[in-house]
Amino acid sequence: MQTLQTLNQQFGREGGVTFETGSGGLVRAVLRSAGSEAQVYLHGGHVTHFAKVGERPLLFMSNESLFQAGKAIRGGVPICWPWFGPRSGYPESPMHGFARTSLWTVEGAEMSGGETSLRLGLKDTEETRKLWPNGFWARYTVTISDRLTMRLEVVNTGQGPMQFEEALHTYLAISDIKSAEIEGLGGVDYVDKTDGMAVKTQGGKPMRIVEETDRIYLNTKSTCTVRDAGLKRKIVVSKENSEATVVWNPWIAKAKAMADFGDNEWQSMVCIETCNVNAHAVTLAPGASHVMTAIVGSQSL
Repeated sequence: MQTLQTLNQQFGREGGVTFETGSGGLVRAVLRSAGSEAQVYLHGGHVTHFAKVGERPLLFMSNESLFQAGKAIRGGVPICWPWFGPRSGYPESPMHGFARTSLWTVEGAEMSGGETSLRLGLKDTEETRKLWPNGFWARYTVTISDRLTMRLEVVNTGQGPMQFEEALHTYLAISDIKSAEIEGLGGVDYVDKTDGMAVKTQGGKPMRIVEETDRIYLNTKSTCTVRDAGLKRKIVVSKENSEATVVWNPWIAKAKAMADFGDNEWQSMVCIETCNVNAHAVTLAPGASHVMTAIVGSQSL
């Protein structure tokens, strides 16, 4: 277990990286660059805050979120891995895998060229192998500048092929879901999880969310832009080595049913998730690696 004192001695960087006790007594890293700041919990490798200096946060966090060992944090950017949603054929397995509730290890921190980076690692253990019998090593690098860059690398350290799903489940903070517009997915086929996994095609106009929405957009590497007239900004989510995008908003009934989510918080968030899930699950040969990157930034309208 890495103590606060050890973390600050080994990885603290003056003016850029400090470690402190966060909500629920969990350890978090506070990152600062010339133009932005972020918070990353070692629990789940979870980015809970990113904002450019003097501006509103880009990430949504639920006021009802639990900060407890063994529980997922609600909001920010959960790491869904090595499966997404319920694990097929294993109903007893935790939703969205175990990465988002595991304690990640700090491996390094750097400040260079106006950027600040934190590197976290996660390896297979006796406990993970009970859930998922594969040898792996994952490295998660969070870099802040005028943008938030999250890079997830997975290495197969086992003896046979390994298949997994992955998602950086990014919650974006917006003024009002009813007026927000999402661009970048026109003409793309998607799996509608609210309609029995039916495959549909997105229309060409900017997307408006008007009901519970849970969609896996397939075969898309496109950048998505959320236009938010209320906050007079647009949030841009670009990505690398990701073949799918998930768009999610729980709407009224599901929000009320979620214990760690405020009844009315659905109005001020939308998830645009960088992922490789469903038909785009990743298969790695022994010794092979895969890197997926999500980049979140903003511009004024």
